[in-house]
Amino acid sequence: MIDLRSEQRSGDGNSSKFRNKNIPARVKRSKSGQSYRKPDEGANHVAPFDICLSGSRDSTVLKSLQEMEENQENVEHPIEESGGQGVLRPGMVLLKRYISLGDQIEMVKTCREIGLGPGGFYRPGYKNGAKLRLQMMCLGLNWDPETRKYEDQSPADGCKPPCIPRKFNQLVETAIQDAHGLLGKDCTLSNVEDMLPAMSPDICIVNFYTTTGRLGLHQDRDESSESLDKGLPVVSFSVGDSAEFLYGDQRDVNKADKVVLESGDVLIFGGKSRHIFHGVTSVIPDSAPKALIEETRLRPGRLNLTFRQY
Repeated sequence: MIDLRSEQRSGDGNSSKFRNKNIPARVKRSKSGQSYRKPDEGANHVAPFDICLSGSRDSTVLKSLQEMEENQENVEHPIEESGGQGVLRPGMVLLKRYISLGDQIEMVKTCREIGLGPGGFYRPGYKNGAKLRLQMMCLGLNWDPETRKYEDQSPADGCKPPCIPRKFNQLVETAIQDAHGLLGKDCTLSNVEDMLPAMSPDICIVNFYTTTGRLGLHQDRDESSESLDKGLPVVSFSVGDSAEFLYGDQRDVNKADKVVLESGDVLIFGGKSRHIFHGVTSVIPDSAPKALIEETRLRPGRLNLTFRQY
């Protein structure tokens, strides 16, 4: 098991134990003035959204969590064989409850710490005033939902997007390797990467959905043509409340398949499934692990991290 808490904090007071020096990605820049304003041009300095509530933690939960973690030392990520686990379609794999509770807790804490700083969480919208029903933070590069371009500044405060924590990337790469293991059992391909290519993420879009949050059917198709042509996968981490996730070959909710993504689940789609339409139709209230909520004070809702390579 990858222990996300094993890395020491850096000397930067604003840095999390997950922060790292990420290699800058190639940037697909938008035309000047098309989607963001530079800091000296008066960017909208909106206070970052806090994904956690204020309040103290329950000491009994902390003690039981510590005992559980001690018993789980040196245990590998579980690969369950039920409850929707496994290959959903060619190039699409669901790893149920793959991220340990301890790792989920550290993920929430890290996202909160980064999200309250420069380039942190904000509610994205459009020039016509419409707003998405979620809070968003981009790591590595900023994605603009209106221009559908990647940029090197956040429209909320004009700051450079924070780097992706190195441990996040390690967990992504390990999840892809375990997905390859499942694909190897499920198909006769001599090289499973022909169905689900490997990738090294340099972009992470972090979305927080409240219990009323939604995201309509859409395709993730704004990465580089090289990345899209190779079918490099999107890797999605779910933390907090469960969500009903739709996916299919058409933008039609009546023809889409549905799966419930729970806290700790990892969903991967690449190869022939890279261009599927997908979305979140509902967030299921009060479905998050109790220990996660009491330890992190995560707001009611779902934290979703999606990784991709530009």
